[in-house]
Amino acid sequence: MKIKVGMGYDVHQFAEGRDLWLGGIRIPHTHGLLGHSDADVLIHAICDALLGAAGLRDIGYHFPDTSAEFAGIDSKILLSRVVASLGERGWHVGNIDATVCAQAPKLNPHIPAMQKTLADVLQIDTADVNIKATTTERLGFVGRKEGIAAYAVALIEQ
Repeated sequence: MKIKVGMGYDVHQFAEGRDLWLGGIRIPHTHGLLGHSDADVLIHAICDALLGAAGLRDIGYHFPDTSAEFAGIDSKILLSRVVASLGERGWHVGNIDATVCAQAPKLNPHIPAMQKTLADVLQIDTADVNIKATTTERLGFVGRKEGIAAYAVALIEQ
């Protein structure tokens, strides 16, 4: 069996008048994230980790923010396309380990729903999707509640 790992990172700033989507679920909050798609920073980091592991560049290459096709798109669709692309090359997802950096809102109550949603899209067991939430102790743009960042590591197997 051949295995590879990839790392992903994404960041989006908060914006009024948008829903907050993280890990494929809508989270109640005063602000959403600004982006061409639904701006699901966690899914975007996971996409980049998977694409990186397979040597397939990055999310912006495959789903450019200059394309009307992806305007407002549900990021779960992007993730499912990444999984399909890996599958066409003989790869499947082994596991995901991700960290979401957000001063607000509190994410821990939402993690089980995120894990279930992501596991379904990734076609893996919920136990193979680990999500951690942290703050930045009020430091930087995350600490000032200007946005959210996410990191992800993916293992793929062939």
